[in-house]
Amino acid sequence: MTEILAVAVITVLAVIAPGADFAMVVRNSYLHGRRTGLLAALGVAAGVLVHVTYTMLGVGLLIASSTFLFTVIKLVGAAYLVYIGVRTFRTRGEVQVDLETTSDLTPLKALRSGFLTNVLNPKTTLFVVSTFAQVVSPGTPVHQQVGYGLFMSLAHLLWFGVVAVFFSHDRMRTLMLRGQKILNKVIGSVLAGLGVSLAFAPSH
Repeated sequence: MTEILAVAVITVLAVIAPGADFAMVVRNSYLHGRRTGLLAALGVAAGVLVHVTYTMLGVGLLIASSTFLFTVIKLVGAAYLVYIGVRTFRTRGEVQVDLETTSDLTPLKALRSGFLTNVLNPKTTLFVVSTFAQVVSPGTPVHQQVGYGLFMSLAHLLWFGVVAVFFSHDRMRTLMLRGQKILNKVIGSVLAGLGVSLAFAPSH
């Protein structure tokens, strides 16, 4: 019971802490509408399952102990965040958000944006690996470990789903559209800043 509670608390705190996933879902919801934001949230949840899978297979411990592998993942993830941040920063202010029509960002691209943001984020790697390493004991049944992993993924999906709905709400959208140019630059700067800070963060 203590193990389950520990995993639950750590996961919830990690999920609600603002970071790259949050910025990406907000960006997609704000620029392209509710469905696109929800797809990004789904992508984030799928990314978490990737981290859980390789952690359960023992690869997570290798990544955590290998400075080279961790650095590669860190730099790739940082480059992706900077790329998306710059694109958002340069987005024209007159972009329109229509929740009733098809977005110019395809469902696959929306899903991929959330997925890559999470998969290439070494912070998520360390979150999952450290949680399993510190909380899950060698004697924990495999089905229980799978349950923990599914809980982590579901927690991300629910939280970022709420974020997507909130930031694509008509009233919130209207307020944001009035200051599109500024908000584009703010969100873009945050994403790029996260990428840069990630690139220069200590390897361990």
